[in-house]
Amino acid sequence: MPLKKSVGNMYPWVTHTHSHLGGECPHKCVYCYVDNPRFGRPERYRGELRLIEKEFEVKYGMGKTIFMENCNDLFSIDVPGPMIERILSHCKEWPDNTYVFQTKDPFKVRFHLSSLPVNSILGVTVETNRDTESIGRAPLPANRIFFFRHLKGFRRFITIEPILDFDVDDFAAWLVMARPDFVNIGADSKGHGLPEPPFEKVMKLIEILTSEGIDVREKHNLDRLRTVEAR
Repeated sequence: MPLKKSVGNMYPWVTHTHSHLGGECPHKCVYCYVDNPRFGRPERYRGELRLIEKEFEVKYGMGKTIFMENCNDLFSIDVPGPMIERILSHCKEWPDNTYVFQTKDPFKVRFHLSSLPVNSILGVTVETNRDTESIGRAPLPANRIFFFRHLKGFRRFITIEPILDFDVDDFAAWLVMARPDFVNIGADSKGHGLPEPPFEKVMKLIEILTSEGIDVREKHNLDRLRTVEAR
């Protein structure tokens, strides 16, 4: 798979995506966008985790912002360290780009901090402050936030997508304490029937974060929740 231009519901500040890692993400989130509702999961992302050798031949060039392993979680506890290191080494062959790494397991990132490209941006997904055991096998949000707070030396962001119902004061306190450079907020785009918050709650959360000087970036798919609230 060549370097792909970022399209669709991806972050507007990301220009390209690339993936070396095949197999099924161990988190098994019920809302995983890799699972196409019509055609199912692509063969590339089925089975055991593995490296796809031809992807190491891809030339990244320069001047891009590349979301790495966007269809998997590079730092999942199940991904062997040597696999992670090899992917990071490929990135470092092309130092004149910005590399985005997003995970639900920031605990493991700390073991690879010294191997990350200097111009990396580290992100964590945290959908709510409540437990998420019913929607997947990823570490609980409280654990994600705790370990994310201890990642230093890089730009960092938190993505709340798909946003699930939450407790405003507690969730806001978590996010403020983590001191990310910015926060992305988005909603479920695929109709998975998730427990979503009323938009009034979302606006209150944004208000608190903004008052604390945190840059909040709303994704277009939040408009659906806004529209439901207006009815």
